Amino acid sequence: MMEPVMVAALAVVLVTAIGTDLRSSRIPNWLTFSAMGFALVGHAWLGGISEVLFGLAGIGTGLGLLLIPYVSGGIGAGDVKLLAAIGAIVGPYGALLSGLLAIMVGGAYAIGAMCYQWGFVTTGRKIVSAAHGALLVGGLGWTYEFKLPFRLRYGLAIAGGTLLFQLGLHPFGG
Repeated sequence: MMEPVMVAALAVVLVTAIGTDLRSSRIPNWLTFSAMGFALVGHAWLGGISEVLFGLAGIGTGLGLLLIPYVSGGIGAGDVKLLAAIGAIVGPYGALLSGLLAIMVGGAYAIGAMCYQWGFVTTGRKIVSAAHGALLVGGLGWTYEFKLPFRLRYGLAIAGGTLLFQLGLHPFGG
C-alpha cells in the first residue's frame, strides 16, 4: 500500500496533467520533472536508498515502455515523461501495469473518437480496411484511414490506466 503523501502526489500530478493536456495538448516539463524529483525525495525520506532505487526503476520502466511509440511519432514526449513520473511514484511494477492499462484505455479512447467523428458503421469499415491493409498488403497506406481532424490527448489515457491500476485492476497477475 502506498503512503498517503505519495497517493496525494500522484493525484495532483494526474489532475494537473489532464488539465494541461486538455488545455494546450502539452504535458509540461515543470510538472513531470518536479514529480520525479518529489517522488525520489519522498522515497528517500520514507524508506531510504532501496526506495530511491524503486523510484528510479519506475522511471526507467515508464520511459522504456513508451519510448518506441514516441520514436515512431505515435505520442508526444510529455506523455513519455508523464509515465516516467508516475513510475517514480508507483515503482516499476506500477509503471508497467499503468502503462499497459493506458494502452488499452488509449485504444478504447481512439475508437470512441473515431466513432464520434465518423459514426459506428464508417469506423467499422475503416478498421476492417486498415486490418486488411496491414495484414495482407503490408503497406503503410492503411494508416491514412485513421487520420482524425483533431489530436487525441494521450495524457488522459495514461491517467486512466494509472487510475485503474490504483483501483486494483491488475489484469496480468500480481
